[in-house]
Amino acid sequence: MGQKKLIRFEAIKNFPNVLQYPEGMAGQWAKFYKNDQPLTLELACGKGEYTVGLARMYPHRNFLGVDMKGNRIYIGAKKSLQENIANAAFLRTHIDKIATYFDKGEVAEIWLTFPDPQLRKSRFTRRLTHPKFIRLYQQILKPGGCIHLKTDSPILYQFTKWVIDMYHLTLLEDSDNVHAEPDSVKDELKINTHYENLDIAQSGRIHYLSFAVPEGPLPADLDGVLHERVKNEEPTPPERVRPPRNQGAGPVGEGTGPFGQSIGPVDQATGPVGEAAPNTPNK
Repeated sequence: MGQKKLIRFEAIKNFPNVLQYPEGMAGQWAKFYKNDQPLTLELACGKGEYTVGLARMYPHRNFLGVDMKGNRIYIGAKKSLQENIANAAFLRTHIDKIATYFDKGEVAEIWLTFPDPQLRKSRFTRRLTHPKFIRLYQQILKPGGCIHLKTDSPILYQFTKWVIDMYHLTLLEDSDNVHAEPDSVKDELKINTHYENLDIAQSGRIHYLSFAVPEGPLPADLDGVLHERVKNEEPTPPERVRPPRNQGAGPVGEGTGPFGQSIGPVDQATGPVGEAAPNTPNK
């Protein structure tokens, strides 16, 4: 582990706005924030741009960024402390454990901002809008609570629309190109993130969905139907060919990126000529 990461991990241990795998927090968030304002979560928050940005925008609401990566949480947590943003905090934990940290109805809404789209079909159940996660959100959201998805992945966007339709969730807003009409973009969607700037999907679009979940259970028998739909209807991203290890530079040829786009001349062993080998970082 790099020295910078070690320093950051050590620092967040003493940050008053960071909780790491805490116990007994369900029902205690009003006490933690010292008020009973509505609580919004940003799941897979990365560096916390939305947690901090929304907290600045809405000082009379509470915001909690949730992520496993303490190195990234450090960025947003430090900024909040430096700017004295008391209504922003961070929780370091696994998202599949999220229901253990909140009582039913303790969360007003959830933001999913540029989560890993998990493009491999074998990993689609890890998408944060998969029904198994929606069922977790149902356990903590207040009735009528809203979920927001902002992504540059057309595959995750379409998948989420399938989930909304198949499981009869309530679609509130749908935009397949947020910035098509800049004058009409609502303030929340103007917040920029590190992963938005990376444009990993290279789709040229930012997609947005907001939807509400029912109070009743989602039908489990539809999970298999969803699996078949992903298997049969979802495009398969091209396989990334990894160069053999411990070999010198190979021949130069034309390469493609992780989504099939041309990336110009490629050295078979080292990646695109003149730059580091391509990478698709996850949040």
